[in-house]
Order: sequence, then C-alpha cells, then structure tokens
Amino acid sequence: MTLKKLFSTALFFTSLSSFAQKGIENFVPYAHPLVGTAKMGHTYPGATVPFGMVQLSPDTDTLPYGVNGKYNADVYRFCAGYQYDSKTITGFSHTHFSGTGHSDLGDFLIMPTTGKLQLNPGTEDKPESGYRSAFSHKNEIAEPAYYKVKLDDHNITAELTASNRVGMHQYTFPKSDEAHVILDLMAGLYQYDNKNVWTFVRVENDTLITGFRQTNGWARTRIVYFAMTFSKPFKNYGTRIDDKNVYKGFWGKFDQAHNFPEVAGKNLKMYFDFQTAENEKIKIKFAISPVSTEGALANMKAEIPHWDFDRVKQEGQALWNKEFNKVAIKAINEDDKVNFYTAMYHSFLGPTTYMDVDGSYKGIDQNVHKTDGFTNYTSFSLWDTYRTLHPLFNVLQPARNADMIKSMLAHYNQSVHKMLPVWSHYANENWCMIGYHSVPVIADAVIKGNANFDVNKALDACVTTARNNYYDGLNYYMEKGFVPDDKNSSSVSKTLEYAYDDWCIAQMAKKLNRTDIYNEFIKRAGNYKNVYDASIGFMRPKLNDGSWRKNFDPLDTHGQGFIEGNSWNYSLYVPQAPADMIELMGGKKRFTAHLDSLFSMNLPDKYFENTEDISRDGIIGNYVHGNEPSHHVAYLYNWLDQPWKTEEKTRMILKAMYKSSVDGLGGNDDFGQMSAWFIFSSLGFYPVAPGSDQYIFTSPTVQNAKLNLENGKTFEIDVKDQSDKNVYIQKIELNGKVLTRNYITHAEIMDGGKINFVMGAKPNKKRAIAESVKK
Repeated sequence: MTLKKLFSTALFFTSLSSFAQKGIENFVPYAHPLVGTAKMGHTYPGATVPFGMVQLSPDTDTLPYGVNGKYNADVYRFCAGYQYDSKTITGFSHTHFSGTGHSDLGDFLIMPTTGKLQLNPGTEDKPESGYRSAFSHKNEIAEPAYYKVKLDDHNITAELTASNRVGMHQYTFPKSDEAHVILDLMAGLYQYDNKNVWTFVRVENDTLITGFRQTNGWARTRIVYFAMTFSKPFKNYGTRIDDKNVYKGFWGKFDQAHNFPEVAGKNLKMYFDFQTAENEKIKIKFAISPVSTEGALANMKAEIPHWDFDRVKQEGQALWNKEFNKVAIKAINEDDKVNFYTAMYHSFLGPTTYMDVDGSYKGIDQNVHKTDGFTNYTSFSLWDTYRTLHPLFNVLQPARNADMIKSMLAHYNQSVHKMLPVWSHYANENWCMIGYHSVPVIADAVIKGNANFDVNKALDACVTTARNNYYDGLNYYMEKGFVPDDKNSSSVSKTLEYAYDDWCIAQMAKKLNRTDIYNEFIKRAGNYKNVYDASIGFMRPKLNDGSWRKNFDPLDTHGQGFIEGNSWNYSLYVPQAPADMIELMGGKKRFTAHLDSLFSMNLPDKYFENTEDISRDGIIGNYVHGNEPSHHVAYLYNWLDQPWKTEEKTRMILKAMYKSSVDGLGGNDDFGQMSAWFIFSSLGFYPVAPGSDQYIFTSPTVQNAKLNLENGKTFEIDVKDQSDKNVYIQKIELNGKVLTRNYITHAEIMDGGKINFVMGAKPNKKRAIAESVKK
C-alpha cells in the first residue's frame, strides 16, 4: 500500500510558509518514517531528531529471543521493535536501532492505561489480558520528530516527540479514577532470561523518578541512566519485583511494593496512578545518559526545560528540515520526492550521539571520559555503512563524519585489544560481522581531505588493527595470504574484505608518504587473487593445505565460505581493482556475460531460505540488493566499456527496491546504508571504492538537485530531458565543459559548480568510458 500524506493540507502550507520566510524549503512532509516498517526493512516509526540519542518509538510485540533453549526465528521481524502488520502496541520505549539485522535496546518502556491495573503485557491475540492495546493504522501518524496513535483498549491518544537526549510523551486520557502510567524496566528487544543484569530506581518526589538499567545482550556491559518527570503529580505508585533471588538482604522490613521510594532488582516494573478529567493531557519528559542520573537531569534541563510539547515537535522538525535542505531536489513525480527525503531521513538516524550535554560519556574501557571539542557517537554498523553511508557523510555531513572518526579513534585508544570498532554500541564492542571496516571510513575521509584529526595516528591505529593476529583468522591471512576454510568460517568473504581494507590502508600511507606501510599493505590488497579458482571462474574456499574445498556450490548462501551472500555475488567484490578483477576472471567479454547473467538468472529459494538477511523481496535475478556485498556491482559495467548498462541497471534497482510504502525497502536498511545507496544513485554518481576520490556516474533520476555544502558552496545537478524512458546519458558537462571520463572527483563536487546531464531513450555508446580506480 502507498502511504498517505502524513501532514494535513493546512499544516503543510502553514509550515511551508514559515520555512519559506527563513529562505529554506519545507521537505518534512516528504519524509515518511513508516517506510520500511513492514517485512525486512526493520525501521522504526517513532520520534527522534537527526543522529539523536533518544529514539522514542512504539513496540508491537514481546517475543522472546529463545524458546525451549533455542533461537526463536520469529523475533527477527522485531529488530526495530515495531512491525506494521502487528495489531497491538505494548508501549513506547526510548532506544532503537534503525534497519539492523540483529537487535538490542528497547529501554524504558512506558505504557499509559485505564481501568484495572495490569503489569503484564499480555498477548497479541488477547490484548485485554495485559496492559498492551489494540490500535488501528487509521489513527496512526508518523512524521520526523513526531508520532501519534490511538490506544483503542484504553481510549488514550498517545503522542511522542524528542530532542537529542530527551523523549517527550503527551497522553490524552478519558475521564478516569483508574488512570495509570506503567514503566516496564524488564521490557526490551531480543529479550531472554537473565538479559537484565540490574535495575535501580529512586522516586525523588511526586513528579520525578531517576535510575538506571544494566543489560547483558549484544552489548554485554550496557548501562543506561534515566530521569523521568511528570507534568502532574501522581496519587500513588508501586513496584513489582519478579526476582527469585534467595538472598534478599534486610529490605524485607519494608513494603517495597507500595509507595516505597527506592527499589532495585533484576526485573522491575513500576506504575504511577492518576485521576484524570475528560481529555486531560499528562506529559512525561524522559532523559537518558550514558554516565549518571545527574547527567540525565542535566540533559533534560538543557534540552527541554519547559512543558510545551508542540514547541519540542516544531524544533525537532526544524532540525530535520535543516538536514533535508542540504539537498534540494526537483523530481518528476511526488513518489520520487518521498523516496528521496525518506532515504535522507533514514540515512541521518545514526550513528547516534553518545554523550551528555557536558561531553561526558562511557568509554569502551567502562570508565567515564569527556570529549575534547567533538561529539562522541555510537552504534557503528560498519560492515554495512562504510560502503555508502560514510562516503555520503563526507559530502553532506563532513563535520559529523570527522567527529565519528574521532569517536572511533577514542574507542581504539580505550580498547585493550588496540582495535578500531568493528560493530560497537553503548561503550561495548559486539564484534558483529567481519573485516575491520573502520579503516575505509577513516581512509575515505583522509583521501578526500575531511580529516581534522591526527592522520598519522589514525593510520597507525588502522595498521595496528590490521596486524592483530588473534582477530578472526587474521593470523592465517597474514601468513598465507588467505583465510583457510577449515580453520575459520566465512573464509572467502574475510579474505576479500581484508584485502579491500588493506588497500585503503595503502592509499592513506601513500598520501602520507609512509612508504613502508604502503608497500606492506598494497601487497596484502592483492590477496583476493588467492581465493579465485580459474577452473570454475569463481572465488572459492581454500583449505589450509592450499587445496580447494570440494562440494562447492557458487549459488548457495549456506556454509560455502561466505557470509550473507553467495559466490556469484561475492566473486565481484574487488572494489579496489575492478580492471584487474575483470582480467583475472577472463577479460571483458567473459566478465560481461557473467555480470549480465547475474541480473537475469533465477536464484531458487532453497539457496537462501535459511539466511535471515536475504529474502526474495531483495533479489533481482541472482543479484542481491537487499544485502550489502553487491551494492557496487551494477557500476562495474563502467569498467567494461558499457556504462549504459550501469545506467539501465541502477534505474531498474531504484524502481524495484525502493517504494513509498510500508514495505518499500528490499532489505534491512542497516542504519542507512540501503538509503544512502538510493541517494547517490538518484543523484547520478556513486562511490564504488571508498578510499578513492572518484564517484562513478550513472543515470540520475532527479530533474534538478542543489547540494548545499557545509563549506558554503553549492553543487548543482541539472538533468535535461529527464523521464522514465530517457534512461541513458547522452552527454555530461561539468561547469560548461564536456567530460571525457565517466567519473567525478570529490574535490570537483566540494568546489561547487554545476553538472549537466543530457538524457535519451537509447544508449550513446560513443560516450566516454570510465577509467579504473586509481592505484
């Protein structure tokens, strides 16, 4: 289904007028947070600001991570806490990941209720058995920095908004002598027995509650502190502690269940009772902190010192509009505009702020640190985001991207392993996925001149990370030039990704005149050749003795030496040297046939049916766009003297994989990686190899786009004869001069100016072909 406009016409034009007075356009109505909330997108619809520490959003089920001691596959659907096809809402929690294929968070769930007090959530088929409520999408609104829904079972209208570190709730109650607000400190995402380590709560007075929650999950030592305040004093409050500890100390002398101001335990739920008049609004401000309840209170006082809900909403949407105006587009239809600004919205959800207003944050060493002139960020899904999201930040968010790298370097300095982040969040390294992909993020910034940090120390951190001989098969890789399949899992994927990361180190070393480092790592960058089996034309697992693994199927995604992909797709993963890869795989003619067939062949379900992150929705032929290793593949035609095939393929992918509907994403958005691919490809250029200064051209889908760069300059993209039929580039002019190459450099974009595309319905096969990525 296509989403309805989320703003009323009156509000749209009122907002448009107010923004126009400030000299910017109002793009907020075109960003639809509900896109991707169905099926595989794993996005959340709730309220947050750009890169905000609070993500205040509805959760729609309570499935456990494990059933009878085994993984419960159904829980995967709820990585972001919300699935559009759910019929009930269990409450509104304050922390969420966007688009990930694993989960954690879901902290501090709040649920307003009426009637008999119930402290269990109940079940979706019987919502009346607990505090959850049925709801209808007809009564649901999701906008940037704002969410609204009617809780049918309690006759309560819930509204949510947020600043960076504070979530604000507004609940409109019916007349009731039994109105409650439940604070469930047991609830969470990917929940299982003993995930909650400890919870502590203080009732400071009849409107203020403080405390913390510690969990052992994806992040195994995660602590979040909070301060919660009501706009109205509660009448009574109480606690239910579900712990079964034998030792309880001497707290039994108190009635801790009723109106007792200090409680602690693994599994706590609290409730607060109110008497409400018809349509009375009770508001809640909920601030979080990585270091202390005092920090949470300071965050609240600094960001939302008042009770004006509409003001917080307006300020949050103004922040979003500021970000959207970094790219002002004209499109041939409204759906294209919705898709574009929704992609911008999803791209700017993370990484998220991870520090208090005074700069304090918890480090990977579990000590409290204070930033020195930068914003500390967390939630680095680097196996995904190094490919396109961070390169996008180097164009549209260079200051933030530099701060993200400073956050990575702080992580490195605090790490006992002396490793840059792999997949880190909330002062924890969770070691998810493969590679050491902080490296290309750092290299891309250094090569593109967006590095206001000590670049030599950054290079040293990359080198030390890449030489860690106990990390994930690196000892074999350094000794043999490949990861042996009988010694380490996902062996081919690791070899290929390590080789690319090593090339990035070499590029940095070359720029910094570190010849010894360059020589070491440019050699390692060629290790992809060691897992190519010329007899079958695919990358293939190699055993420790140097022989090829037998019983190998290049179509299969299960146990074939690859992670979240098959050899057909992963064999094309040499972004650092496409021309050399093509030669290795038999030359342009043979490689063209391989690439053409990738998009046209059929991949039977049996090859991916047990791979969570790959579904039919994200597949075109055997090309898996719903997962990241293939995201550069359509651009490889530029090294085959056939750029027009890149143009038709990216147009096809944009239409097939991105829609303005709740199921509009063909795979997990992965913290904005899928959305960043959409943005670059819609604008007509793409970073095939982060760590290079080149962006390869493709067919733009916008009519016009103005990139309002942080350096004060404007880069304009203008497209003549744009239409759905005119897929092919006929001519490209940069600042009035015809380009005789098929790429643009980062400096050419950042210097400002204008690029003109002339489009047509047939390929212009005489147009210039792309040069290979610079060595």
